[in-house]
Amino acid sequence: MQLLLDLTRPQLRELVQTWGQPAYRGNQIYEWLHKNLVTDPQQMTNLSKALRTRLAATARLSPLELLRQIDSKDGLTRKALFRLPDGNTIEVVLMLYHHRRTVCISTQVGCGIGCTFCATGQGGLARNLSPGEIIAQVHWFERWLRQEDEDRSLRVQRPSRMTNVVVMGMGEPLANYDALIQALHAIADPDTFALSARNITVSTVGLIPMIDRLRQENIPVRLAVSLHAPNNRLRNQLVPINKRYPIPALLAACHRYQEETGRRITFEYALMAGINDAPQQAEQLADLLADLRSHVNLIPLNPIPNSPYQPTPEVQAQQFQAILEQANITTTMRMRRGVEISAGCGQLRQAAQQPDIAPLIRKS
Repeated sequence: MQLLLDLTRPQLRELVQTWGQPAYRGNQIYEWLHKNLVTDPQQMTNLSKALRTRLAATARLSPLELLRQIDSKDGLTRKALFRLPDGNTIEVVLMLYHHRRTVCISTQVGCGIGCTFCATGQGGLARNLSPGEIIAQVHWFERWLRQEDEDRSLRVQRPSRMTNVVVMGMGEPLANYDALIQALHAIADPDTFALSARNITVSTVGLIPMIDRLRQENIPVRLAVSLHAPNNRLRNQLVPINKRYPIPALLAACHRYQEETGRRITFEYALMAGINDAPQQAEQLADLLADLRSHVNLIPLNPIPNSPYQPTPEVQAQQFQAILEQANITTTMRMRRGVEISAGCGQLRQAAQQPDIAPLIRKS
């Protein structure tokens, strides 16, 4: 069955015209999908009964089947594991803050980059997601948030809708470039879902050709680079793609991006005890970023069971942060959200595939 979320507005107009319908019916369907977020053609009340019946028989409105859903103890992080029509699974995380609602979405089933500390990378890459499979993740949590506004069951003062999307879940977003860009244009469409592109952050380990493409796109998303090491020797071990795109070349691409767009770049740095958290490594990182307008997110690692990589202790993490800030590098120490629910990338999916861990996962 055709997933309608995979189709752009012009493609939907073309589809309905092949069915003998006027083109504006495609516009109506697009708005039902991306503005009203319907999941059943029968909800499209301004369409004829015959057209709704044909849509129900030949098209799919959502590709996601909820398998598992878990909440953190504080009620501020929710993680969902979804099954796709082909049986593959992906995960999505919602994080609630006092003034933000942020959803972290996936772009691939698994990941082919192979970062040694990441649960997603341990399973390898199964396939890319389609544009509609990416969009559906955002829509699913926005529907839930709209319903949640009605019953007010979460213990946090919230804005009225989703405020931010971060493309930092399973997969390397820029390795699925065309599907990603189509999905982001749909999410940022001012006439439908209408999330500001400036509230969308795309993360990459540093695929230089795709960074160069992204800087020329007419969509002002924020760029985040997963760095995790201040030198090539260590980054080659942690992020193997660094052997193809080493740090000097990556930073040169970041300079080109910044010169073209004028936007500040975020660097993600997962702090790992005894691996990348020494004071001299903080000094190396400060030197690397000295001539870029950047911000560093320091993230104590969400550990994987039985992994040699563990989070940096709080005192040492604060020392690392202080060295960067003394060098005029702005930083944020990210809270470790949802550790008890395996909220790190790929952890819930990995746990669901292991019989000894799966019983620990609960449905809400």
